[in-house]
Amino acid sequence: MRNPSALGVQRLTRVELQTPTEPQTTQAATSSSSIERNGPYIMSLDPPTHLASLQINIRQRPIPWDGAVRAGNLTEEQLAQIRAVDKAKRDARKQTVESNLDAYCSLFVGGPGKKSVLELATKRQDVVQYILVLLSDLLESIPALAKALFKNGDPYRHFLPLLAHSPNPDDHIPLLTSNVLVSLMASSRDESPATIDKALPVIFSYLSSLTKNSDAGLQDIGVQEYSSLLYGRDTRQQFWGQRSETVSPLIQILRAAAGIGSDDSSASLWSENASTSRTGFEGSLGGGVGLQLLYHVLLVMWQLSFEAAEVGDDLNDEYDIVSLYTKLLRLSPKEKTTRLIVSTLLNLLSKNQNTLLPIAVLARLPALLQNLAGRQFPDPDLKEDLSSLRELLDEYTRTKTTFDEYVGEVNSGHLRWSPPHRNTVFWAENARKILEHENGEVIRKLAQIMAKPWENDKAVLAIACNDIGCLVREVPEKRSQLEKLGLKTRVMELMAEADENVRWESLRALGGWLQYSFDTK
Repeated sequence: MRNPSALGVQRLTRVELQTPTEPQTTQAATSSSSIERNGPYIMSLDPPTHLASLQINIRQRPIPWDGAVRAGNLTEEQLAQIRAVDKAKRDARKQTVESNLDAYCSLFVGGPGKKSVLELATKRQDVVQYILVLLSDLLESIPALAKALFKNGDPYRHFLPLLAHSPNPDDHIPLLTSNVLVSLMASSRDESPATIDKALPVIFSYLSSLTKNSDAGLQDIGVQEYSSLLYGRDTRQQFWGQRSETVSPLIQILRAAAGIGSDDSSASLWSENASTSRTGFEGSLGGGVGLQLLYHVLLVMWQLSFEAAEVGDDLNDEYDIVSLYTKLLRLSPKEKTTRLIVSTLLNLLSKNQNTLLPIAVLARLPALLQNLAGRQFPDPDLKEDLSSLRELLDEYTRTKTTFDEYVGEVNSGHLRWSPPHRNTVFWAENARKILEHENGEVIRKLAQIMAKPWENDKAVLAIACNDIGCLVREVPEKRSQLEKLGLKTRVMELMAEADENVRWESLRALGGWLQYSFDTK
């Protein structure tokens, strides 16, 4: 597996797009000797249109600087520093700043006995916006400035309050501030407590508000800035720690891209009859998700997958990630998206083999990989990852038993009519083993599944009732174990379900208890 640093994910390289639906790609090289080979092909894009146009507008907007000096919104010295770089060419600007790093640090974050320009210009929104754009430009092109800003303590204290500058959506200062903070963190790759414990949670929360926005442009800004911040283990762990804010909105975007509504996600993911149509997947995905946004969300999730050993099980328990990615792989519109999906699955499954491989089999990932093997992919890394993923699953399927398959399905938290459920030989051979496995853990998990209403997938309840009935019939002396978990009561409740199949299976299951009662009288 490749480390995310192989991407050069500090900031995505900016190149022109060939067409709106076929972005030009470059392979990100790495200088790190610890990386065996390059990361996936990166869709290197111009910055989001919304942000780029806003920055251009601010750069071109005339500001009465001399009047601002007279009003005390900045000093003559600060104005001279600004004028020395604001219209200068890139190389000249870099030389000016690098030869006066301390002075420019003082300009933006203040110093002993000196207030920063942001402190002096708090009442001048036009000046604050301009300074934020200028600083973002300098951080992009002059990495030394980012590191220098940390030399004199906490550089965040002037910026973090600006994220909450105003709830007015027309106030651009929070958005511009987030861009500065992301550039500062990503360029310096700082992992000090000031960054990880203080600033990062705040910026993640702000970016989450962008990814939840209905505006796809703002969503893409938030997602790209997430990607820039996931440069190390500490930042990825913090990202995961705030997953209700950070990961959940991204999963919703992926579900929408796969054509899965938030209300019927489980049913749609596991349905054998789920549509695999590619309709709308050229440039505009399901739910109106564009290719660019999809790619960037997949990129962020791929970066997170390098913490698979710690987050993999929870990622699947909370978001059904294996099933979701299997469906996305089936629908993937471009090789670039396929590359990220496959690499993410490989990271997750290889680090969580006992728990996630059974779920991958249930999701029919092996059959899908077999189909993909017949396609000609130019990318050698994609070919290698596909081969590794197939080998991993082939080895598992060669050694697993039907019992393992059943336990894996129950542990997945979602049941479907797979072969063991209707196989009388399976139940005759394995019912007692199921009840005793890991001190009754399988039955406890089955009870948890039955406790849910499954409003959008009633088949799960019907299957669970079938299984309970089989257990009672095969091992009647263990019925008290089931009753203690409330399963008999739940079966009786389900006899009043509106769904005909649930009523039928619950009646059959209860019949086992009644038969046992009559036989023992």
